Amino acid sequence: MDPWSLYAMMKRSRRFEEAVTRLWDQGLISGEMHLGTGEEAIMAGVVSQLAPGDAMAVDHRGSAAFLMRGVAPLLLLREMLGCADGLCAGRGGHMHLFSKEHLAASSGIVGATGPAAVGFALAAQRLRPGTLAVAFFGEGALNQGMLMESIHLASQWRLPVLFVCKDDGWAITTRPEPGAGSVMERRVSGLGARFMEVDGLDVQQVWQAAREAMGSLRTGRGPVFLRARCIHLGGHYLGYALHRAIRSPLREMPKTFGTLIGSFLRREGGSLRERWAGMQIVLSTTLAASRELGWLPDQDPLKRLRASLSSNPGRLRELEHGIDAEISSAVAAAMEGVA
Repeated sequence: MDPWSLYAMMKRSRRFEEAVTRLWDQGLISGEMHLGTGEEAIMAGVVSQLAPGDAMAVDHRGSAAFLMRGVAPLLLLREMLGCADGLCAGRGGHMHLFSKEHLAASSGIVGATGPAAVGFALAAQRLRPGTLAVAFFGEGALNQGMLMESIHLASQWRLPVLFVCKDDGWAITTRPEPGAGSVMERRVSGLGARFMEVDGLDVQQVWQAAREAMGSLRTGRGPVFLRARCIHLGGHYLGYALHRAIRSPLREMPKTFGTLIGSFLRREGGSLRERWAGMQIVLSTTLAASRELGWLPDQDPLKRLRASLSSNPGRLRELEHGIDAEISSAVAAAMEGVA
């Protein structure tokens, strides 16, 4: 395990997604945009250990995995810009990326990475013994039947699948019920997969856990489920309302609470006391979520790893400068011919 190479993968992914954010803010990339800022330690810890012939199925936050697997940033940028020379001829956008060369596929359908990874793993078992498949997904996907069935089928057929659950503790705008983690472990174990848990903000922990899991998979011992706790620094998607409120409270809070108060005043039915009680619940929940989201930058996995490398500032500056130059060059090239 080389922390410098892991940091380079994570930093490159972060710089790429920051560039995507700027293009999206300018209106050059259309539609919703789901970024993986905050997930980099999970992706680097796993993808860095994939060997030739291994496959991966990625969810709607696919940029980091594809970059780390070796897809050129220019191809990804041109794809997101809707260009015919993009990775998927401009038809997949950021959520539906495919690369046959890298045995990599992504999908915006929640839970779809399970069946895709099982298909990859069945091919690996029959055609490429010793190789494996990885499925990346969020914790909400575990409530999808096709993912649960995929875990069960992988267990019954002893398929080499690593199911990686990126658990950020949010279902878009709501928090899970207390004890959801223990329910997850019982469910996964009941479906026949080995359950592992790791701090997804610590790339070295993820790397060690993934190494152990992959060693087991390559020797035919059946699927492994790795739960990795993480954060989403940008919320569920770019433009996330609570993040806007945190960053620009004077401008955004009146919009948020003004709408709530207006709804409270216009609502028909129920006594004033009942409506006020409901209003208090909504306001307190919103404020609590805003406070929690405000702490996310302090948990940044890049900052954690960078701090451990800061004893060699010269090497760190050189590495980061090279990454900045590469991404800037890719953006400049991607923008050629874009109106």
